[in-house]
Amino acid sequence: MEFMLRKEKKYTYFESGEGTPIIILHGLMGGLSNFDGVANFFPPKGYKVVIPELPIYTQNILKTNVKAFSKFVKDFIIHKGFDQVILVGNSLGGHIGLYFTKMYPELVKALVITGSSGLYESGMGESYPKRGDYEYIKKKAEDVFYNPEIATKEIVDEVFATVNDRIKLIKTLTIAKSAIRHNMAKDLPKMTTPTCIIWGRNDKVTPPNVAEEFDKLLPNSELFWIDKCGHAAMMEHPEAFNQILFDWLQKKNL
Repeated sequence: MEFMLRKEKKYTYFESGEGTPIIILHGLMGGLSNFDGVANFFPPKGYKVVIPELPIYTQNILKTNVKAFSKFVKDFIIHKGFDQVILVGNSLGGHIGLYFTKMYPELVKALVITGSSGLYESGMGESYPKRGDYEYIKKKAEDVFYNPEIATKEIVDEVFATVNDRIKLIKTLTIAKSAIRHNMAKDLPKMTTPTCIIWGRNDKVTPPNVAEEFDKLLPNSELFWIDKCGHAAMMEHPEAFNQILFDWLQKKNL
């Protein structure tokens, strides 16, 4: 599916459908197209799917952190005139969603996290001295998925280009440090927003015990597993991901 992007003020985003807004927060290396499955499935079911491009590599280095990205999302929601939204975040996007929900709970109807950072960060930076090594980056990209074939040449090329761009590399490492700094463990028990946790049983980036920890610490959460699935459930098993999420939203009358 080709994404038709809208541009308004400082925002670039995809939007489809009418109804309750589902705002999707992508990860560090994640393109908007990672959410094709969600973007196709939910609009016919009475939801408006909105995927903003997060300013991961475009903001001043001082605004390259979880807190500033959450503020960007708040400004975007106000710009769009939404009262309350359902937030769906993968990886860094999940972390931004968690931090956002802590800061602005009144704006969040429900939170959905998958492969989220915020509790456990495996040193994202450790591999970068080898950044010129294409095979190494390819292996790293394949490790994101249970099925390595999902890491197409296009995906690997994009990651390779990112880590070989000095400015982007510095920002990636800055974000990694920010993710560690903004650990959510102490905040989660106070966050009562309904939260759906969807996790790949074979996630090597944020292993399954991370999902269990999120579920334990969040007072109003439910945890769902997808088998033979790595770090990006919505890409690797879009049908299962969408069905779990849709059933959960129905059960919660959201």
